[in-house]
Amino acid sequence: MKKNIIIVILLILAAIGVRVGISMYNGIKSANERKKINAPEVIVDTIKEDDIIRVYEAPGRVTAKYRVDVLARISGYLQKSYFKEGDYVKAGQTLFLIEPTEYSNAANVASADVKNLKAQLVYAEKQLARAEELVKNDYIAKAQYDNILAQRDSLRAQLASAQARYSDTNRNLSYTRVKAPVDGQVGIIDVTLGNFVSPSAGPLTTLNSTNPMYVTFPLESSDYNALAASDGADNKARKVELYFSGNEKYAFDGVQDFTDNKIDQSTGTVTLRATFENPNNQLLHGEFVNIKLYANKPVKTPVVPLVAVQENQAGKYVYKIDEKNLPQLVYIKVAGQHGDNWIIKEGLKAGDKVIIVGIQKVVPNQPVNIKMNNNEAKK
Repeated sequence: MKKNIIIVILLILAAIGVRVGISMYNGIKSANERKKINAPEVIVDTIKEDDIIRVYEAPGRVTAKYRVDVLARISGYLQKSYFKEGDYVKAGQTLFLIEPTEYSNAANVASADVKNLKAQLVYAEKQLARAEELVKNDYIAKAQYDNILAQRDSLRAQLASAQARYSDTNRNLSYTRVKAPVDGQVGIIDVTLGNFVSPSAGPLTTLNSTNPMYVTFPLESSDYNALAASDGADNKARKVELYFSGNEKYAFDGVQDFTDNKIDQSTGTVTLRATFENPNNQLLHGEFVNIKLYANKPVKTPVVPLVAVQENQAGKYVYKIDEKNLPQLVYIKVAGQHGDNWIIKEGLKAGDKVIIVGIQKVVPNQPVNIKMNNNEAKK
């Protein structure tokens, strides 16, 4: 009797369990159907690759090709200047005059010594010529001839020494006019007129060349490696654009013509340099600018449509469709814009599917009603 009661109870419980299971299944099925009905409709695009000329942005600093300290090469009183601070001067143009009287007098004395010795040498040559005839006919002793010859040779040596002194005094006299060694812009005058100057007294002023100008800039070592790999043997003479602090583009493009031979251990960057023409003196030494460096060769790179990309405080993101056809929020890094697309640096690869229309209604990991874009549908 008890056994029959137990069997009946088990059958009742089993029936109840089946009923509950069916109800739960129907509920889940209904919920899924409701989700499908309420799922937002989205249009999905497939990430493709395009031939991209990669562009790298970096801060740069303008530097003069030549930066020359203008020094006094002799000692004396600074008598005159021939320019104003900030003037643009040409190579060879006189900048300062150091009192020349002492050096002019020394040059005159040296010149007189040369003339005197030349006259003596002329007389000695004539005496030697006579002695040569006389010694041949034994009219004078060979010792007397040798003495005249020695006097002539001594005068030749004295004349050479005097000419060297005269050349040296003229060189010092020329240094009384301090000239610009290169074309450029003159800086602040560090020594005023009337002061005594000397080679050890420091620079009189500083001269910066102005055309062309250099711009040095750092590039992340990983970016440089990628750039060098993509360009291969064509790893030089890249196009560079310059932008001022107000984002105004400089009129002339430059050429990246130098790469440092080491990585800066503190920053992990490689220093590069570009050369820019500067005919209007618009670029100034020490100025901070922004540059864009263009690769020489295109490289296959994934791109994503601009309309697919959203942005919040954490950065740019897209909704990527996973293997279950559910949208997942994925943050990406971009390397600039290419037409109607962002160039992908990190986060997506070719073949990934992203939502391009209907993004506003999407909830991560919730079903969506997927439609492929027209181009995808045709495929």
